Amino acid sequence: MTFSEPMRRRCLAVILAAGEGKRMRSRKPKVLHELAGRSMLAHVLASVATAGADRIAVVVGAGQEAVAAEAKRAAPSAEIFVQSAPLGTAHAVLAAKAAFAEGFDDLLIAFADTPLIRPATYSNLRGGLADGDAAVVVLGFAAKDPKGYGRLILEGDNLIAIREHKDLHESELGLDICNAGVMALAGQHALGLLESIGNTNAQAEYYLTDAVAMARTRKLGAAASRVAADEVLGINDRQQLAEAEAVLQSRYRADAMQAGVTFHDPGSVHLSFDTELAADVIIEPHVFFGPGVSVGAGSVIRAFSHLDGAKVGEDCIIGPFARLRPGAELSAGVHIGNFVEVKAARLGVGVKANHLAYIGDATIGARTNIGAGTITCNYDGFTKFKTEVGEGAFIGVNSALVAPVTIGAGAYVGTGSVITDDVEADALVLARARQIQKPGWAKAFRAKHKK
Repeated sequence: MTFSEPMRRRCLAVILAAGEGKRMRSRKPKVLHELAGRSMLAHVLASVATAGADRIAVVVGAGQEAVAAEAKRAAPSAEIFVQSAPLGTAHAVLAAKAAFAEGFDDLLIAFADTPLIRPATYSNLRGGLADGDAAVVVLGFAAKDPKGYGRLILEGDNLIAIREHKDLHESELGLDICNAGVMALAGQHALGLLESIGNTNAQAEYYLTDAVAMARTRKLGAAASRVAADEVLGINDRQQLAEAEAVLQSRYRADAMQAGVTFHDPGSVHLSFDTELAADVIIEPHVFFGPGVSVGAGSVIRAFSHLDGAKVGEDCIIGPFARLRPGAELSAGVHIGNFVEVKAARLGVGVKANHLAYIGDATIGARTNIGAGTITCNYDGFTKFKTEVGEGAFIGVNSALVAPVTIGAGAYVGTGSVITDDVEADALVLARARQIQKPGWAKAFRAKHKK
């Protein structure tokens, strides 16, 4: 069933993030593991916000301060609630009971370890509450192998029950619409439904899935909304984390190609959740984009380059084997070649650094040429210092610019120089020892050591 988008209804989103995630075999809480440079929890927070949540409550387990901190970092207005003991999903939702008091049209319940659900899917769940008589709308998916999954028992558009696999009747074994766990509840009925759920089961836990049965007992409607299986992939271990990463990367690459980006080998390129690639950008194989990267139209990112927190202008050429670190800002037409690293530096229009250079904490003027082996010596072990190079300067091969230092516009720095003082505009500066030659010295040296 497909529903309309409920943009004028007020929504409380409750994100369940209290699971311990022992199968991850990690000191880090499960929901803090990252996909495409962002935690699972942050992915879910962003999606429910885009889906129109007016207020967000995050339920964490006792002692999970790191999860709470990540929730506040990703969504500063989110409220944190603690589930004192792991007594089931309905019990976890009720940990945020205080947030219900304000009154909402929709209660959207999501899971922090199911990070691939799109905002439109959450909106569609809410639409089921707005468009029909349903007090509960449950997200379902068709599984290739439904064994082990709870099933959605449907009669037409009506959801009759959620039945665990072990409890299926023989006639129901062929059903393949499975329960994804995520659901939306009508605000006016949400608290009553949740508080009516009991724990008379083998685990003595309060299960959110029982909300459907509680709704039908009260003669309230229930419905299901369907979505592709890969969108509701839950993550419990490292293998599922890798599977989710692959799904997300494929999604991001497809979006980029639709927007006019060329990938020579899409499967070898890693994108982050916020990577911005303009039309006519060309990406060669084995390129890694960390968070905070934007690339302007017509630029080429060559193979085996690594970009993180960098802004690349239009018509630039980066790599191969280049590294752009946080704070790198490249204007149009910049060329960064093999084994060049740029960090916290602004490079003007047409700057070229084609080989084996390090440019850190610097401002490089337009059309400057940076020779192979050049480094900005920006750190003394305690403090970072800045290098400034004017427009049209020429920095010779194997030069060391010892910051703080300023090279004037149009200046030439001779090959192999160590520059410790400022250089005037249009000057030639040489800062190296005079060459001395001693004829025959090498021959005599070898003869001495043969004795």
